[in-house]
Amino acid sequence: MSSTLFQYCQKIVVLSQDKTKVLLAKRKGEADYDEVFSFIGGKMETTDESIIAGLQREKNEEIGTTCKIGLYPSFSTNLLFRKKDGNSMILPHYLAVHQGGDIVLSDEYSEYRWVPIDELPQFEPKIETIPQSVEQLLSLLPIVERSEQIVL
Repeated sequence: MSSTLFQYCQKIVVLSQDKTKVLLAKRKGEADYDEVFSFIGGKMETTDESIIAGLQREKNEEIGTTCKIGLYPSFSTNLLFRKKDGNSMILPHYLAVHQGGDIVLSDEYSEYRWVPIDELPQFEPKIETIPQSVEQLLSLLPIVERSEQIVL
């Protein structure tokens, strides 16, 4: 019997303060999307005490502790992704807004960009679901902005 994993891999969709741009980082050395821009975030670990703790850990690991984001934890959009190796992942995409501070990329990424939202469809190389994920979360903004925000 083969053993395939099913993982929970949370992504953070970080908007600029004026909500006109989204933060994308170019993956480096990643099996499925090497040299492709993506959202920050990653797999939950068994040591994470909660989903929020996992999101904070991933944010700190990938863009540093000096960068502050306001996360809206009550809202996410979810995608199913099947990896090249046969494993599957649920990818919840959480909305956040950049609050300030410098972005310090980890070794997982080679560069980052603040991409204007209206240029997302043409921007390459990116993961193909990025425009759809941003559009879905932006449609929730009137509701999301009335909910609790946690600064990470």
